[in-house]
Amino acid sequence: MSIHDSLFWFFSLAMLLSGVLVIASRSPVTSALFLVALFVFMAGLFVLLGAFFLAAIQILVYAGAVMVLFLFVIMLLDLKASARRRFAWLGVFGGLAVAGAFVWELGIILRQPVTSAQTGAADLSAGLDSVVKPLFQHYMLPFEVTALLLLVAMVGVVLLSKKEVK
Repeated sequence: MSIHDSLFWFFSLAMLLSGVLVIASRSPVTSALFLVALFVFMAGLFVLLGAFFLAAIQILVYAGAVMVLFLFVIMLLDLKASARRRFAWLGVFGGLAVAGAFVWELGIILRQPVTSAQTGAADLSAGLDSVVKPLFQHYMLPFEVTALLLLVAMVGVVLLSKKEVK
């Protein structure tokens, strides 16, 4: 087994473990921190694929900016772990139904024959220029509307979590 294979298995198993810990953790803050770890391991997989730009964006945008926003919202909401955790049988049965549907779909996918990809069919040598130009030339309005929606959501959370001062 090569070092590439070993790193792939390490990052994959660490992602799975982090994902399970995100769900199993009792505290929302530790769940968010395990999600940051998951994003870092996913960036490691992107590095193994040679997608360095995606790895950097994964760290900067998701593990950085989005998780800071999540932690900000969690801290503002002041969630109590005991009030948040009530065992609901309907949620358990719903989760098992969704897991069963995923296993069924995976069975359908794995029954299909595996075909090899054509070598040299796609040019994957695009750089930052091919990502940034369309974003700021053709998609500037949706980009700005998304930023405005995030700002409105953050202001809404602040107003909803504001405690009355007597």
